Amino acid sequence: MRRFGVGFGVGMCAAMLALGLSAAPAQGQAQVQGRDGGFGGFPGVGWAVKDTGTDARFRGLAAVSRTTAWVSGSKGTVLRTVDGGRSWRNVSPPAAAGLELRDIEAFDARRAVALSIGEGEDSRIFRTEDGGASWTEAFRNPDPRAFYDCLTFFDQRHGLAMSDPVDGKFRILSTDDGGRSWRVLPNAGMPDALPGEAGFAASGQCLVSAGPRDVWLATGGGAVARIMHSGDRGLTWTVTDAPVPGGESARGVFGLAFRDRAHGLAVGGDYRTGQPSPQAAAVSADGGRTWRPSTAAPAAYRSGVAWIPLLPSAALAVGPTGTDVTWDGGATWRSLDAGSFDTVDCAGLAACWAAGERGRVGRLEGS
Repeated sequence: MRRFGVGFGVGMCAAMLALGLSAAPAQGQAQVQGRDGGFGGFPGVGWAVKDTGTDARFRGLAAVSRTTAWVSGSKGTVLRTVDGGRSWRNVSPPAAAGLELRDIEAFDARRAVALSIGEGEDSRIFRTEDGGASWTEAFRNPDPRAFYDCLTFFDQRHGLAMSDPVDGKFRILSTDDGGRSWRVLPNAGMPDALPGEAGFAASGQCLVSAGPRDVWLATGGGAVARIMHSGDRGLTWTVTDAPVPGGESARGVFGLAFRDRAHGLAVGGDYRTGQPSPQAAAVSADGGRTWRPSTAAPAAYRSGVAWIPLLPSAALAVGPTGTDVTWDGGATWRSLDAGSFDTVDCAGLAACWAAGERGRVGRLEGS
């Protein structure tokens, strides 16, 4: 695994140029750079904050490309851009008014699936095939004991959604038709949940997948933070403790990212303002069977994490107090900026986006 530090060299510069990070932000857009003057030591690279025209808090984000992204959040809000964030179209599902749309997965500029959270019927799944011009309600939770947090797709047909424990086990929904219909999977292969254990609907990353069958589930609130793995699309699971803060209802793993079946990142900590979150990041190189703490973790709680395509050892982590970058696969992290974001996602070339409170959306750009 190649390591990148402050001394980037010709290869690093070529990689950044390949990502398209030489384009200056559009006029009127704020360029937010790291405390060291750039993207982890690379001058002129940072978040270009886009004007979304709303004060909704966006915890759901789907990066499709450098030009196209979807965000979802409070007050049933869904926005979509197809011009790199210069303009945003409000494509909110009318039936989701007042709901918290905490996760969204998009296949392209026209097709997306969004999840609202909450107890009982507040947990719903909506689907669009026309860029948000119309939506279909594909699932409404009939069980008042269930509370759905996150969803993920393996491909354009197969996906899962997860609920906090019901009858002592996390509940999994499955679709094999692109989100048009959903069914509850049997729970015989799911380990027992710990007392107080649940998922965090903080960034749409408590359930993530890589490849055609592997999926990981992040937990918190129990005696220890844990990460579960399934290699058969949610039918059977194994579980391991995660070396991030646990033991209280506000602590655990909040975000996961896997760049392939083996290499994973976990971030979290204690989401309460001002509470310390030591060792709030961890790394796996064996598909989540074991996790080791980052030797230099982000300085505070982080809710979202994403690998950067084309740079196999690089990733971003975000939270209310800032963004961090790693160049060595998660072993060490350094501050990029202090702006607030809740979630981050990258897709393709130069297509890293972040979203958070007060309608704040950014795209990683350079000058």
